[in-house]
Amino acid sequence: MDLIIIEPLPETLESVRSLPTYSVVDIFAGPGGLAEGFSSVPAEDGGRAFHIALSIEKEATAHSTLRLRSFLRQFGEAFPEEYYSFINSGGDEPDWESIYPEQWAAAVEEAWQLELGAEDPERRLNERLDAIRSNSDGHTVLIGGPPCQAYSLVGRARNLGVKDYKAEKDEKHFLYREYIRILDRLQPAAFVMENVKGMLSSSIDGENRIFDQVLSDLRGERPGATAYRLIALDPRSRRQLDLTPFEPRAADFIVRAEDFGVPQARHRVIVVGLRADRARDLPPSSLAELMVRHNLKTTVGHVLDGMPKLRSGLSRDPDGKNEWKQTIEIAMTFVSEMETSLADKEQEEFAELAASCLRTFRGLNEMPGREARGVGIADDCPKDLRDWLVDPKLETLPNHTTRGHMASDLARYFFAAIFAKVVGRSPKASDYPEELAPEHANWTTGKFADRFRVQLSDGPSTTVTSHISKDGHYFIHPDPLQCRSLSVREAARLQTFPDNYLFKGNRTQQYVQVGNAVPPLLARWIGDALWTILNARQPENPAEAQAEALDHVG
Repeated sequence: MDLIIIEPLPETLESVRSLPTYSVVDIFAGPGGLAEGFSSVPAEDGGRAFHIALSIEKEATAHSTLRLRSFLRQFGEAFPEEYYSFINSGGDEPDWESIYPEQWAAAVEEAWQLELGAEDPERRLNERLDAIRSNSDGHTVLIGGPPCQAYSLVGRARNLGVKDYKAEKDEKHFLYREYIRILDRLQPAAFVMENVKGMLSSSIDGENRIFDQVLSDLRGERPGATAYRLIALDPRSRRQLDLTPFEPRAADFIVRAEDFGVPQARHRVIVVGLRADRARDLPPSSLAELMVRHNLKTTVGHVLDGMPKLRSGLSRDPDGKNEWKQTIEIAMTFVSEMETSLADKEQEEFAELAASCLRTFRGLNEMPGREARGVGIADDCPKDLRDWLVDPKLETLPNHTTRGHMASDLARYFFAAIFAKVVGRSPKASDYPEELAPEHANWTTGKFADRFRVQLSDGPSTTVTSHISKDGHYFIHPDPLQCRSLSVREAARLQTFPDNYLFKGNRTQQYVQVGNAVPPLLARWIGDALWTILNARQPENPAEAQAEALDHVG
């Protein structure tokens, strides 16, 4: 499916020549998803529209990933050959500091490991922010989002079980204040703030919603604060055409990543703010309409099909190919012979497909390994997504190895994959035959009905979260023959991280980084739209231009 391109916006939003590069400060950066997207936006002269001046992350392995990517950006589009040799051939990572001291020093200066709110900002951060603001002549952008554990529905449910837990004393509820503090200090031309949907309903005392206070603070409704106009990105929010000036509702800030070329149903709160002097006379729907240009529907199959096939590991020794083959064959035989709760026709189709997979498996001359060479992608993957992900210099995919699973879970994975192909959805707990029921006390309570969830090839995946680091049960591969959970690289593709994006740390830490990140391709589209808006030509007759813009998009 090709991109859906709308007609150009009115002349009031055309870019002007000799456009400035914007310096970006990325806080609570994680592995750098937002920065990756913004730094890829091209300027008119072929350079970068946004320069990442500072990225801040507190977690050590995420910071290591962030610093490596910052180092690679120093080389523009042509990463050093030593990097590709390291990825393609394996072995120890080169000592970048000794090989490229200048570029490494720039990366160290850009990517800071710092816990915001814990260190006195007067120590070094304020001085750095002031320097960025001064050197950029006001052409700065602030991006990032405070940690979401206190706002997420899962996190709040967990907190309810903590004795004497009080939201008003949970510092995670108020880390957004550090975002506001930096916003006040930097006074950027624009900002982007991202968080989970749970932030919309999270409250301090059961009455006062945190998000209402967040929006007030972001608008600058405090004595001496810089004023910002808040803009929603969702083009389906047609209320943006109804009111002048438009004031978005809380729900208008929900962005659905699957609407913008991300093969994942990821719904997040994203608030974009334009400094009042830059938002003057801006048509209310302009940013959302620019986002419509990237309305691209992609699926799990688009990014997973064609990748090197892998086998799961076994969480017991020995874990060789022969042991795996024997274990999988037993699991497949067990599932193919069992009775399900499906109707007669679907039960027959289920049995036939399971038996067919078993025959195919028995006929394999060579068992796949837990890692494999190759960089394939589906033939029908849309060009925009393919070009974004694939690096022709890669001969193998980094972070593409599997973890070990219990033999009993492998049978459940095979059942789930076959069930999904027959029924068109992932099975619930009630769909599993009693013989496959795990020994979990909550299995029949309905609280975790989708504890084992297979991803469907013909649609977007479910939301990739840091929980993927736990056991992989929520992220079962759709191919019954592979009978496993997703690798870090597969999760990264669903998140639209380019294939040459290396995640540091152990596998658990890599999963957490991927799950916590903002999809870089979505960030690219946001940055692309914001770049156009920031360089919009101010109209000579604001009222007339406003009317023309509304007529154009309405």
